[in-house]
Amino acid sequence: MYHIYFRLLTVDKKFSWKAHSKYLILPIILVSIYEVGVLFTPAIEFKASLFDADAFTNSPHIRFLNIMRSLLRLYFQIQLIITVIQNYNLLRKYNVKAEQFYSDVNDGKYNNAKKLNLFMIITGVYALATYFIMKRHPEMIYLFPPVFAIIMFIIGYMGFHQKPVNPTFDLEVETRGNTGNMEPLTYAQKQILEKLLNEFDDKKMYLNSQLNILDVAKAVGTNRSYISAIINQQYNQNFCSFVNAYRIEELHKIYAENPYSTNEMLVECCGFGSVSSLKRAVFSKTDLSFVEWKKQALLAPK
Repeated sequence: MYHIYFRLLTVDKKFSWKAHSKYLILPIILVSIYEVGVLFTPAIEFKASLFDADAFTNSPHIRFLNIMRSLLRLYFQIQLIITVIQNYNLLRKYNVKAEQFYSDVNDGKYNNAKKLNLFMIITGVYALATYFIMKRHPEMIYLFPPVFAIIMFIIGYMGFHQKPVNPTFDLEVETRGNTGNMEPLTYAQKQILEKLLNEFDDKKMYLNSQLNILDVAKAVGTNRSYISAIINQQYNQNFCSFVNAYRIEELHKIYAENPYSTNEMLVECCGFGSVSSLKRAVFSKTDLSFVEWKKQALLAPK
């Protein structure tokens, strides 16, 4: 399930049984086989084996359960290692998509996604430690569930308080003026778009370096999914790309008027959260480094 979540964060647009069941089939089969073994094991033998590894060792039921337990533990460890590595590779390869959703718009980072992967390691290591401690000290059974609950709460808390930037996970494409062959907007969507453009063209909302899609949705009077869908449909862009297009236009104006501005001054005047986010936005839009962009900006007609 962790790996499926990371795929949804990076390469997959939505959950699909057809696409994602392959990650669930083997663990479901193994657990189901173990559960069937439990059902066919006499209750007295099963309860005794939970607290005494030497109890009923001659019973075929207990021997089967012991084999399945060892197999499940081995599978858990292998699955943990493989999943963490796959998640890391996904974040490294598709960090742009991850940061579109799992970061603030002013500075593309995906630290929270990396923290989730770290918590997966912690959960796995803690589960293994629990097993070995329980073998020696079964009376500590009451200690471990609360700790697991706290770990799960932290993971849920991180997700709940994350500010989604772009729920559609689309990459930045083209410039703000390109409408392509987009499907026509409805009357209600046109009204929202008009309000959106008013906030950006007239009120220059994009100059707020802490701006996120929730702020825009609140100002326009709709929800973030609707805003994202309209921007994507009308301009073939995601929210980050839309905002950065305005900021780069502002950057071009200010730099043309004052080419001696420092990078920090440009960041502050154009709404970027940091110099690094400014440079990433310029490169994403132009495929030029910031130094190369500066040279071209000075040569462009005023």
